[in-house]
Order: sequence, then structure tokens, then C-alpha cells
Amino acid sequence: MVYATADGSAGSRLRVGMVGGGRNAFIGAVHRFAIRLDDQIMLVAGALSSDPANAAASASDLGLAPDRSYTDYREMARAEAARPDGIEAVVIVTPNHLHAPIATAFLEAGIDVICDKPLSTTLEEARALVALSRARDRKLLVTLNNTGYAMVRQAREMVAAGELGRIVAIHAAYIQDWLTQPIDADGQKQAEWRTDPARAGQSAVLADIGVHAFNLACFVSGEQAESVAADLFTAVPGRRLDDNANVMVRWTGGARGTLLASQTSPGHYNDLSLRIYGEKAGLEWRGADPETLRFSPFGEDSRTIIRGGHGSTAEARRVSRMPAAHPEGYIEAFANLYRDAAEIILSHRAGGTPDAALLARVPDVVDGARGVQFVAAAVESNAAGGSWTDARFD
Repeated sequence: MVYATADGSAGSRLRVGMVGGGRNAFIGAVHRFAIRLDDQIMLVAGALSSDPANAAASASDLGLAPDRSYTDYREMARAEAARPDGIEAVVIVTPNHLHAPIATAFLEAGIDVICDKPLSTTLEEARALVALSRARDRKLLVTLNNTGYAMVRQAREMVAAGELGRIVAIHAAYIQDWLTQPIDADGQKQAEWRTDPARAGQSAVLADIGVHAFNLACFVSGEQAESVAADLFTAVPGRRLDDNANVMVRWTGGARGTLLASQTSPGHYNDLSLRIYGEKAGLEWRGADPETLRFSPFGEDSRTIIRGGHGSTAEARRVSRMPAAHPEGYIEAFANLYRDAAEIILSHRAGGTPDAALLARVPDVVDGARGVQFVAAAVESNAAGGSWTDARFD
């Protein structure tokens, strides 16, 4: 598919470049699927691989002009910033350790950033990115994409409207089985870098999937983590980083809860879930069944709320493309994030002020930094034998 016109113009569409995501990469293609869905973003440049042959072949696959295919992200930032038709934002889909340096290069070039999670591998890098994005007045958004599901948006509205009452408990879990065997030791590409401390960071399972569960809990509940007590462990002998995490969480509003992350649980391909319990009602959502919410007012029968059905909120309807019982899923949720990100960045670059409600729905650099703080606090707690550790980001 050709994304750019001959002169690289995109009309009212946001012009973006991508770093990472070349041939044989995993998540880059998913981002591109989401980018295409609403036709509000145009991919016009890329440093898709540091290998020249792979970079050129990957760019050709995507219809990018040869002079806008790069092998070095620093060169790409300089060149695109100097072009009258240069990119307005960059999408970063590389291994974790490259997120911060790439984001820094593009922010310093005056280009907005959409970064895959986690924001960075260290808290120091996260703080520096918060400061830099503010100093350069550029947007840095993080693709914690589960916030894009229609029923997750609805759950957030229901909690904010007080339908659950005072929140008492918050439990989030993300469980997979793909690392049950030592495929990283056998050189499997996606597993090998995710369990390498030099590229993944302090934790494997929390940086890879735990931050998604954590952000989902924060997004829906409106709470932030106050402190954590963590037990991180490695189920596969010889693995360099943890593949399981059990974390108790004290939330700022007084609620208590847990976060479970595992990548060695047979029978769970990609099992993300959130349960929130208040004085008046409980609310449950599962990524395996993203079209529904289970709402349980105390003393009444539980109700199943269906996306697009009679109980849908205005926001859930806004981010739905299909009628009720016509299934939507992962790509649509990802696309909702990109659609909102495009609106935010285009408005900001035009000198406007993006709608506050819209800004609140898209994870930004501070949300990303909170995830990094959560990982760092959990690692510190685990090293101290599971003692309660401050997890607040300010």
C-alpha cells in the first residue's frame, strides 16, 4: 500500500515516520494496521531497520520514497525537521532500551512523539522525557492501547460518575504462556531481547505486559499507585529476567488491590483483565471478551453491558465502528488511540488547545513515566524482600 503522494503531502492528515518495525518485526505492523483504519495519519518516512538492506526492503514494502528511508534515527530526525513536508510526529516501535534516546532526538528536533510502551527503561530517563517534552512544547504520547477499547472507555465513565461508589479494591492481571519454555535461550527474536536486561530494563514481565495492566487499572479507576509490595520471580531456570510478578498495591484513594503478571501460565494466550469493586457495585472487563462489561450492583443480579447496546455511553458509541453484536477488537482499540492522538497533535501544532476530555483519554508522557515508576518500585520492593515501597510519581 502506498501511503504518501509524490510530493509527500497529506492534506489534513498527520504526517508520521516510524522508527523500528521493519520486516520480521512484530508490533510495528500492528501499529500500521491501526494507523490505516481511520485514514487520518499518513506514513511518509521511516528508519525501519539499522540494517541498510532490510531498511530499504521494508521501506519499499510500504511504498516509502527511497530518500525518506533511513538507517539512523538521528539522521532521520535532522533530515525530516529540515523538510517543508517533513514528519509532524514519529512512531517508535523498537526494543525498550531505544525508546528514550529516540524520543529525545525527535523532541529536540521539534517533532512530536508516539512511543510504544514502556516509555523508558529507567526512571531517570522517564523524568528527563517529561521535562523535555514540556520544555519543547511537544506532545509525547504512549501507546498503552488498551485504553482505546469502547467498553474500557465506558468503564472509566461509570467509575467517574460514581456508579460504583467509593472504590475499595482494584485487581488487574495480564497472563500469557508464550515464555513457558526457554525459547529466549534458543534465540527466538521476540523472546531474546525481552529477557535481556540491557534491552528490556529492570524487569521483563512488568515492562512487557505488567505496565498494560497497571495503566488499565489507573485509567479506569482514576487512581494512582501510592505504594507497592512485590514478589518477582523467574519460572524458567537460567532466564536473565523475571517472567512472573505478584504485586500488592495501595492506591491513592484508599483502595487496596493486586496486580498479577505472568508469561509462563499454560493455557493463557493473552489474558488481560480488570476488576474494580466499590461500596455500591463491582465492574469487570476482560480483554478476551472486550465487547462486554459485567456490572454488579450490590444485592442485585449482575448485568452484562454490551458495546453498542442500549446501555452504552456516548463515549463508547463514539469509539465504536460496528453495531452491537458485530464484533470489534484489538486493532479497533489501537486505532482509537491513534485517531485521538492525531487530533491532539494536529490541534496542538496548529496552535489550538486540544479538548481536555480528549487529552485525558490518551496516555501521555506522564502516564508513561508512572508506569516506569511502578516497575522501578516493584523491583526495589522485591529486592527488599517485598517491603512496601513508594510508587508515587510527581
